[in-house]
Amino acid sequence: MKFGIFIVNTGSTSTKLAFYKGSSCLYREDVFHSGVDISSFPDIFDQYEYRMRAVRDFLTRNRINLSDISAIAARGGHTIPVEGGVYRITPKMLSQISSGNFGRHPCDLSSAIAFELAEGNNIIPLVVDPPVTDEFHSLARLSGLPFISRRSRFHALNLKAVARKVADELGKDLLEVNLIGVHMGGGISVCACRKGKMIDCNNALDGDGPYSPERSGGLPVWDLVELCFSGKFSPEGLRRMLVGEGGLVAYLGSKDVKHIEEMIIKGDERAKTILEGMAYQVAKEVGAMAAVLEGQVDAVFITGGIARSAMVKDWILKRISFIAPFFIFPGEFEMDALAFGAKRILEGEEQIREL
Repeated sequence: MKFGIFIVNTGSTSTKLAFYKGSSCLYREDVFHSGVDISSFPDIFDQYEYRMRAVRDFLTRNRINLSDISAIAARGGHTIPVEGGVYRITPKMLSQISSGNFGRHPCDLSSAIAFELAEGNNIIPLVVDPPVTDEFHSLARLSGLPFISRRSRFHALNLKAVARKVADELGKDLLEVNLIGVHMGGGISVCACRKGKMIDCNNALDGDGPYSPERSGGLPVWDLVELCFSGKFSPEGLRRMLVGEGGLVAYLGSKDVKHIEEMIIKGDERAKTILEGMAYQVAKEVGAMAAVLEGQVDAVFITGGIARSAMVKDWILKRISFIAPFFIFPGEFEMDALAFGAKRILEGEEQIREL
């Protein structure tokens, strides 16, 4: 039996929607929202009805009835940290998300939308490998100060999905392999995956690790402290500098890697240095994760939009090819990851979890 699975993935400026029958995606649409529309809402949750209209319009246009749907898989929101897996959306989960105590992001809307559509309709509302996925081992949490812990905040959904693909390429189960995964998009996550668990990663969501198209990456600590107390910037201005206006944007005024490659081809040596510097920092982080895995690495893989860049890929590969075989999966696989997570539940291959 092929189950109907509806996907809801709310991002900062888009709502990505899809309908699957079994493993096949029948309909998909990325609904983009204007900055004017989004900025008119004081709070993320004030966007709820606006986003729900886009969802219902998608269902209507494609003649999808709620009776056609067995499960709705949402991107997931900010709750207490959890292990990776597939979780039922419950009032308890929604309460934690709406509190804002664990973070705030437009992805938080996905779970609320899925729950409302599922309620009373014999539909299972789910999240898959949510953004609060935390499988760190104890040493990975130590920061150097007892009152600050390193947190698991990275591109868990896409990295888990591609890790499964790499294990398949190796002819093994994910639980049998050690992998280093690199997601390169607006932020960059470099993760050590040991036997299916993401045991260490830079905090990509807050801008830690390598600098990226729009994040500053890890900065010299004392220089940052002096900047914070200089009186030149507000807390919000500093936050934007670290996440949103750092990295390639700060150096080159652009976060578009394709555009920067064109600058390099035209002879811009500074652009080349900055882009290669990003690849250099990614390679260093991969080396660090190889140490985490004690050198026992079955493969390294790169995914995300920047994985399409031959320049960046070649610069990284030059420095890390000695570690393990190398795989490239350009783009993101979040929609498939959500659908296949729900499919595993519906077909009894995996047990559903609850907070």
